[in-house]
Parts: sequence; structure tokens; C-alpha cells
Amino acid sequence: MARAKSRKRGKSNPAKSLLRGIFSAIGSLWRLLAKAVGSSTRFVFRGAQDLDPTHQRDGIAFFLFILGLIAAAGTWFGLDNWIGQATYSFLYGGIGRLALLTPIIIFYFAYRLFKAPDEGNETGRITIGTLLLVISTTALLHMLNGSTGTGATAMRHGGGWIGYGVSTPLVALVTTILAVPILAILFLFGVLVITKTPVSKLMSKIAAIFALGGAGISKVKERRAAKEIEEFEVSDTPPFDSPLVKDLVADFEDDDEYEDDDGEYEAEQLDYSVEMSDDSALTQAIPTMVKQSKNENTRPQQLLLTADTVYELPSMDLLRAGPAAKGKSKANETVLSALKQVFEQFSVDAQVTGYMRGPTVTRYEVELGQGVKVEAISALSKNIAYAVASGEIRILSPIPGKSAVGIEIPNSDREIVAVGDVLRSPISGNDTHPMLIALGKDVEGLFLCANLAKMPHLLVAGATGAGKSSMINSLIISILMRATPDEVRMVMIDPKRVELTNYEGVPHLIAPIITNPKKAADVLAWVVREMDMRYDDLSAFGFRHIDDFNKAVKAGKVNAPAGSERVLEPYPYLLVIVDELADLMMVAAREVEDSIVRITQLARAAGIHLVLATQRPSVDIVTGLIKANVPSRLSFATSSLADSRVILDTPGAEKLVGQGDALFLPMGASKPVRIQGAYISEREIEAVVNHVKSQLQPVYRIDLNAPIKPKVLENDIGDDMDLLLQAIQLVVSTQFGSTSMLQRKLRIGFAKAGRLMDLMESRGIVGPTEGSKARAVLITAEQMPDVLEQLQGH
Repeated sequence: MARAKSRKRGKSNPAKSLLRGIFSAIGSLWRLLAKAVGSSTRFVFRGAQDLDPTHQRDGIAFFLFILGLIAAAGTWFGLDNWIGQATYSFLYGGIGRLALLTPIIIFYFAYRLFKAPDEGNETGRITIGTLLLVISTTALLHMLNGSTGTGATAMRHGGGWIGYGVSTPLVALVTTILAVPILAILFLFGVLVITKTPVSKLMSKIAAIFALGGAGISKVKERRAAKEIEEFEVSDTPPFDSPLVKDLVADFEDDDEYEDDDGEYEAEQLDYSVEMSDDSALTQAIPTMVKQSKNENTRPQQLLLTADTVYELPSMDLLRAGPAAKGKSKANETVLSALKQVFEQFSVDAQVTGYMRGPTVTRYEVELGQGVKVEAISALSKNIAYAVASGEIRILSPIPGKSAVGIEIPNSDREIVAVGDVLRSPISGNDTHPMLIALGKDVEGLFLCANLAKMPHLLVAGATGAGKSSMINSLIISILMRATPDEVRMVMIDPKRVELTNYEGVPHLIAPIITNPKKAADVLAWVVREMDMRYDDLSAFGFRHIDDFNKAVKAGKVNAPAGSERVLEPYPYLLVIVDELADLMMVAAREVEDSIVRITQLARAAGIHLVLATQRPSVDIVTGLIKANVPSRLSFATSSLADSRVILDTPGAEKLVGQGDALFLPMGASKPVRIQGAYISEREIEAVVNHVKSQLQPVYRIDLNAPIKPKVLENDIGDDMDLLLQAIQLVVSTQFGSTSMLQRKLRIGFAKAGRLMDLMESRGIVGPTEGSKARAVLITAEQMPDVLEQLQGH
């Protein structure tokens, strides 16, 4: 019997084994399928997380756009399939008659994601306001329609299930008489939330809307006409960091290459028709804003324009969008792996805890283990540079405000920072001061602006090709975009004759662009006199700062003394820009240094601010007196450690990578901040300059346009006037400043020839001695008659 059972079990084993095998195979296939689906899903989600935030936002916008199309097909066009029917039933059943507006609402949210930046609570605010409108509107529709019951027809003709769910308990609690005003107030609050309008300003906004009815169309036409710029493509929307928008605006790739010679970003070369003469103003028929006074010849002119003509600031549409900011890249992952390997190879207990990607460099934050010295990371700088294949790395030990060491490594895929993006950023929009300028982005990718009035003076320096000229252009364009000529006037000194010529004729100038170094020294002396005149007014009327004086004048609290015909007007800020300080110091070092030192010491309260730029940051150009009185510094890449110490009083600038990479040391800061300077193309400069020139004709100061007045010379010429005049004629005509030549030609001794050469140097005719070489001749044959006339006048 036992054997029979055993044989019976033996016969059934193959079938069971087969079934177990089949079920096992099915289970394995199911687990494999589940694993594949799970891996694919995780891969997709990881890939979505690795996308830039801008691409993620665009993907959501596309998804909403598709939903809007489906909603429109189901509600507007009656799509006759299961998708259309399901959409129709869902929307009409949920919100009733309001379903007709659903596609518009969805399209609006998609539009916002396409066009608007990812800023704070803007999307949340719009969402909350929309929900309030939907709830109040559906409830009102359900009540006013008189729908009863919960059938599909009642829901469709009323406010849907949402309207039913809100209105029914509300009516039961407070009756219809109170429910309607409650819902109306809820609707009004939703509108105020969406439009960002406080109740206190509701009436003024309503009045402004009605006021637009009469002059709205003509105003729009005027604004459009003012914005038209020939051969310049402007975008219709602000260029936020969106790849879709970036493709719609003018191609930025034409402007993001770098030149090899002067280091500025390569831009389109345009044909300028701006008059470059120093002593001629614009002659085109443009209305001027000048008020003539009876006593203008007896008292120095006050820098002002009147408000007789409306001045419209340039539109931000004239400035292009920059490329989208990158959150992370494969290069960052490669660097992380390389840093980890370096720490392991040299047995340093440290790990990278995070990084901040900027447009030029990425800062990797490294935390040290217990007992590890900070110097252990600094000692590995060359090994880290070798591991990441980068020539220039910078180590911050430690990062200010953090218990971590920073390693700044240049990005292999650098980004251009556009001036337009900086000026459109919230940090710029929230500050309306006319002296605010766009600097660029810091290492963390945040926009950076600075107020020249608070600096109060700025020294910009760097080697040739580092991006200094682009910074000066960005500074000037920032002023032109934000300030009227009533608010800011400018003096531009450009001895090189190439950097600032684009701005000739803008109404903010008080004189044609100064290109003569000798005249530049006189202009700086005039600025000192203007500063003294402003201080006289401040002292006479009892104010300590020009801003307080201007507020009192505008409020009518300050009046001219009895019997005076003077009309008090607010003083504009005066911005003096010197593009190459070295050229001025070569011609008249003592006069230039004295004027600069006096301006930088005293001019802050008078509203006068100085920007000095040089590509020769040596101690004989940026002297100790100048450095001591210019607290804010901006250093681009330098060729040596010594130059970095001259500019910043600290090393670091010699390790910058150039092309806009800079260290910014604002007044009062202990350590400089690394930034990527903002860039503006030649086309954008031309567009902005054309706009401001079309608004007003420049009003130049009469005393600055006049020829250089002869200076009273020291009594060091003595009886050598005739010899000095002959020596000047000889040196200038031959353009050869040699002492031995004077000995031979004038038949004088070495001592006399050397004295004549010293006299010419003190008067800016020849440069300083250069050993055995001949001295540089600083004036031309055309300028010689004026020099001789000055000397003979005394």
C-alpha cells in the first residue's frame, strides 16, 4: 500500500514541477517587467531633475498647453469621442457654465510659464487668486441660475459640483440675501490678488483706467514711434531665462565671441554717423531743455535742465536677452569626481558637500574632517588644477560666513551675462536710484548691481583684454537707461579716442568727449570748481548733502536771497569717467593727481562721483593718495601679483581667467567678491544712444567748450624764454625729444639743454625721461601755436 502511494506521488511530480516552473517563469517575467518599468520611471524622473529649471518650466508649460487644447476641443468644438465626452462631462460637471472659460485660463497659465521668470510667489499668487474667482463665480452661477437638485442637467446649467458644494451650505447658513454679497466680496478679493492691487489704491487704479480712454491710443502710438530703431530687432517680452524665448529674440551668438587683441567681446561692427568733433554740438532740430537767466554771465552756470520737455527713458526692449543660466552640467560631475580622487590620493580627510555654479566659475564647498588643517587644501592647489585640467583655480580658505573651504574652478562652458538681464532683475527693479549700475553676476549666479552714489568713487583696472572697456560701456548704458539728463550729467575723458566715442552727442554730457590730455587736466580742475560752488550753496542754505538740498528745492523750502535774480534748481549728479588714467598721468601727473585727490576727498556730499579706469595699474599711475581716497575697486585679470596688490591691496586678480571675470571690492568690504562682468554689444549701445539723442540736444557748458586758458607759469623760465620757444619748435617739429639734439642745434651746454627739457616736461610738452632713449613728444605740430601763445602771454 505504501509502495503504491509512493509510486502515485512519483507519477504526479513531473506535472507539479512543470506547473511550478511555469508559475516561477511568469513570476520572474513579472518581476523583470516591474523592475524594467520602475527603472525606466526612475531614469525618466532623474533625467527630469537633471534638466535646467528653465527646461522644466517649459515642459510644464507645454503640458498645460496640451491640456488647454483638449479642454477647448471638449467644450468649444464638441469633440465626439471618449476624450471629448469625458472632458465635457468633467468640466461641466465640476464648474458648470464656467467650463467655457477653462481653456482660456489654462492657456493663460501656460503663457505665464513661457514668458514670465520663476520669481518667488508670483505663480502662487496667481493660482490663489484664480481659485478664489472660480469658487465665487461658480457659487454665484449656481445661485443666480436657480438650479435645484444634483442631476447632470442642473450641474451643467449652474455652477457644477463646486458651485453646488459652496452655495448650498452658504445659503443654508446665511440665506441668499447675505450669500450673494459675501461671494461678490470674495470675487473682488480674487481680482485684487491677481492684479496685485491693495484696496487703498483701488480707486486710483480705476481712475487711471478711465483716464486711458481719451489719450490711450495716441499715447501708445507715441511710445511705439519712440521705440522704433532702424535695423535693430527688439523683442516684445522681457528676455527671461527660457530657451523658447531665447530662440525668439535676436541671435545672441553673434556677440558672445571674444577678440584676441583688446580682449573685448567681439561684436558686429556698425557704421556710426556720430559727429566726433570736440567743439561742435549737434545741429539737428531737437527741442532743448534750457532756461536762460539774466545773470548767467555774472555767476557760474548751475548744471541743470528744465522740465519743459518730456524725456522718455529708453525701453528695456532695446537690450537683448542673455543665454539661459545652467544649473548643472556633466563638467561639474567630472570635477566632483576629480576632487574626490585628489583627496583620497593625498589622504586628506575632506569631502565636497556642494557647489554653486556661476557664469564663469563654479565654487565647490569642501568640509574638512576633525583635526585637518585648512592649509592642507591650499597646499593641494596645483594638484587640483592638474586633476581638473584647469590653469587657474582659486582657493578661499575659508568661505566668508561658512565653515567650509571654497575651490573656484573655471567652467568649461562659460555663460554670457547680458546687461539687459541685470537691469531687468528684481534687484535693479526694486531700486530706482538713478546712479545704480549693472555689474553682472556673482559666483552663486545672482545678479549684482551697485550704487555709484554709495561707492562713492570707483577704480576699474585690469590687463589688456580682461574686459575693462565692456564694464565701462555697461556702466554708461545703465545710467542712460535709468536716469534723465535732469538727474545725472556726465563728463567723459577718453585720451585713447576709441572707447567712448560712441556716446558723443548724448544729452547727459556737459561737454564734448575730452580726448586731449591737457584739456582733460583742465576739465578735472573745473570739476573741483563745480564742487566748491555746490558746497557754497550747501553751506549758505544749511544742508549737509546735495540730496537734502534738492528735496528742499523741489518742496519750495529754499529760496534765493532777496535781491538775487537766481532761480534755484535741483543739482543733478555729476559723473566723471576717465577711461585711461595712465595717459593723463603721463602728461600732467601733478595737476591730475591733485584734482583727483581733491574730488575723491570731498565730492561725495556734493553729488560728484568719479570712475577711474586704467590698464596700467602700477604705483606711479595709481598712486597712494588716489588709492586712499577711492574706496571701491573693481579689478579684472592682471598680469602679475604686484598689479593685483596695487588695485585690491590683496592677491587674487592674477588668477582670474579674463573676458569679464573680475573681483569687486566695495567700500567697507573686507574681501573682494568674484563676479562676471555684464556685457553689452555694439548694436545695443547704438540703439540706446540713438534713442536718447532723439529725445534732446546736448546742452554743453560754455566755459568747458572754450579754448584752454593760459596758465600762470612759475618764475622758473627766467631769461631763457627765447631759448625755450626755440627748443619747443625744434622738438615738436622733429617729434624727437633729445637733450643732445638741443645741444647741437641750439649750441648750448648739457646743463642748459637738460634744463630746457625739464621745463618742457613740466608743461606737458614732452614725457618723462626713459634712460638713454629720447623723450616722447606729447603734442603735435597743430597744437604747437597754442602752446607758444600761452608761453608768450606771460
